[in-house]
Amino acid sequence: MPQLQLPLFPAGFTAINNQIGFQNRDGKVAYFYGHLPVFQHEAADLQSFRLFTSQLIAQGTASQTEIVNAFGVPLITVKRYVKVLRKEGSKGFFAERKRRSAPVLTVEMRSRVQALLDGGKSVPEIARETQVRADTLHKAIRAGRLLKKRF
Repeated sequence: MPQLQLPLFPAGFTAINNQIGFQNRDGKVAYFYGHLPVFQHEAADLQSFRLFTSQLIAQGTASQTEIVNAFGVPLITVKRYVKVLRKEGSKGFFAERKRRSAPVLTVEMRSRVQALLDGGKSVPEIARETQVRADTLHKAIRAGRLLKKRF
């Protein structure tokens, strides 16, 4: 005959529901099922927090509302990361963010700007001449897409 797990949480624990609780001590957050530890992460590790709370929801161990109430996070954020878990799995929480490249700097424009840089013009002068924002040009220089000569 199966035995029920009593909701026994020691002092200092916060209950998510009557089965799961957590404790934040010494910069680490530990999650407990009754008195048994099930997961732990650094308090500043946001990706691990999002992953584990999304897993709790996806497995039916906790509801979205319970997570929102226990941690004070917005409901839309909880929904967003449950969707990430279902769509991409756990790797979706730790993948590097996708960045868009500047569509303003086409191959032709890049070669034109590079020729002006090689000619000794400054970035603000090139920006005025080509109608490309100076911060876009600086970003391309930092990323290595354009090379600025050092005099």
